[in-house]
Amino acid sequence: MTLWLLIAIPLFTGAGLMFAGSRADRFAPVAAIAAAVGCLVLALIAASARPVVSAPLIEGIAFGLAVDGLSAVMVITVTAVLVAVLVFAAGDIGRQARFFGLMLLFAGAMLVTVTAMTMASLLMAWEVMGATSYALIAYWWRDEHRVESGNIAFLTTRAADLGLYLAAGALLAGGAGGLALADLPQLTSGWRDGAAAGIVLAALGKSAQLPFSFWLSRAMDGPSPVSALLHSATMVAAGAYLLLRLEPLLAATPWAAVLVAWVGAMTALLLGAVAVVQRDLKQMLAASTCAQVGFMVLAAGVGGVTAGSAHLVAHAATKSLLFLCAGAWLTALGTKELTALRGAARRYRVVGLSFAVGALTLAGVPPLSIWVTKDAVLADALRGSLPLYLSGLAAAVMSGLYAGRALWLVWTGGSARDATRVPRALAWPLPVLAAATAVLGIPLLRSAAAWELTVSGVVAVLAVGLAIKLTQQDDRLASSTGVLTDWLGLEHFAHRVVVTPTMAVAGWLARFDDRVVAGSVRASAAVGSATARLADLRIDVSLDWVVSGVAENARRLGRLARRPQTGQLHHYYAQAVVILALLATLLIITGRG
Repeated sequence: MTLWLLIAIPLFTGAGLMFAGSRADRFAPVAAIAAAVGCLVLALIAASARPVVSAPLIEGIAFGLAVDGLSAVMVITVTAVLVAVLVFAAGDIGRQARFFGLMLLFAGAMLVTVTAMTMASLLMAWEVMGATSYALIAYWWRDEHRVESGNIAFLTTRAADLGLYLAAGALLAGGAGGLALADLPQLTSGWRDGAAAGIVLAALGKSAQLPFSFWLSRAMDGPSPVSALLHSATMVAAGAYLLLRLEPLLAATPWAAVLVAWVGAMTALLLGAVAVVQRDLKQMLAASTCAQVGFMVLAAGVGGVTAGSAHLVAHAATKSLLFLCAGAWLTALGTKELTALRGAARRYRVVGLSFAVGALTLAGVPPLSIWVTKDAVLADALRGSLPLYLSGLAAAVMSGLYAGRALWLVWTGGSARDATRVPRALAWPLPVLAAATAVLGIPLLRSAAAWELTVSGVVAVLAVGLAIKLTQQDDRLASSTGVLTDWLGLEHFAHRVVVTPTMAVAGWLARFDDRVVAGSVRASAAVGSATARLADLRIDVSLDWVVSGVAENARRLGRLARRPQTGQLHHYYAQAVVILALLATLLIITGRG
């Protein structure tokens, strides 16, 4: 019952707010926050009780959910971040039932995703999460650019989502009639390869890994609370979580594990470089999300489920904190440009100190949480491959560079005088998240090697120091233009290589349909109509002529038949004699023959 309530409360409350619309505006923030708090309580209970529930969907296929060790961590993380984000949204967005309804539906779909035990329940939640993410990114729908960004984000992830259907088909064809996710590693090699390919495609697309990373840049056009939730514990983390959940499938499919590990490492490195040169704070945070999720994907590829899960949780707290800080500054100062935010941390000390904790954590500076979790991922990579470890270490340098640069810019320059005040509803969740961000890595300290922690810590500190030095010199890190600033040109590349050819093929097919398929149908219809008209004309003319002829002859015979009917008896006898004579003559002729 606990698990059913955990997913029912956000889904039904969100749906109710959506259907009520503006009539529910006055109490929507309170209802949404209350639902989120209730979910957090239920998540804590479920993490302890570890419930398993199932309901029949169609014959032989169940809607199965369960809370185990991995999903227990996720349900707590998702609900805790949801509470903080909704409190912030109450001060940032205001009373808008539609917004809070969408946020709850989105969070409810994520809770189903992380507890799904069958492909059927996973697919249903995955689809709802994708649809609500589009609505949230394009929430300010009167702005055409935001709607276009929502379209790009939705269509990119939607194309990758087709991989889940490929995996479901392979699972069904391979004999797993119940579609249980646990059956994936036991499939025969051919079907297992197909399922692994589909899972990897869907996960990389949802988590904005190469080559799908560009959609996350467009997602920044959504409201700040959306960015905080989407980039931290929900949609972007869903793909990494799926790979960690299905690590046994990757281990049973060697090519998939190697592919996933290297895609994660390259995303962490290259998108880290993209983050270094961004001039927009939210774009920097978005690129860093791709990079940090890359560490989780790397962990899944090398079998580091514990390290990857810990990094996911630490990153969720860190990134939600940083996005909410960016949203608070955007509300107070009306800008998200890093150069325009100089001194913002000194103007708003609560926001600034919280941002400092988040940025140093993101950089991997000791003793903060990501220092430990990132080191755990690198240790697992080292056990699998030295090149992977070195790539991850280079990505860690990038983390220090972009975090150090942002930290220096928001704390130096500008005026210490307050401008527009940051509302308390926006400010008070930040210290709580900052505290969580600092300590979440402590449980992994006991299993970490001292030399590995030392190496990663020194690398992070040196990278932050280098970033500060280069930023002091006219922000030299952001002097780069071109491919890095434009997110490696991935959106342009996708447009030229995928969108333009696809639209060209679609146009050709449309013309073929109009001229050949539809033309053939129209021609067939025209011939049929002409034939029908001709047949109708001929038949009508012939039948009319026959009927008219029969009627005319009948009239003539009727007139002839009336002539001998004179009423005089001797005429009737004379007619009878003539008829008898004719009959006799006929008999004589016949008898002679």
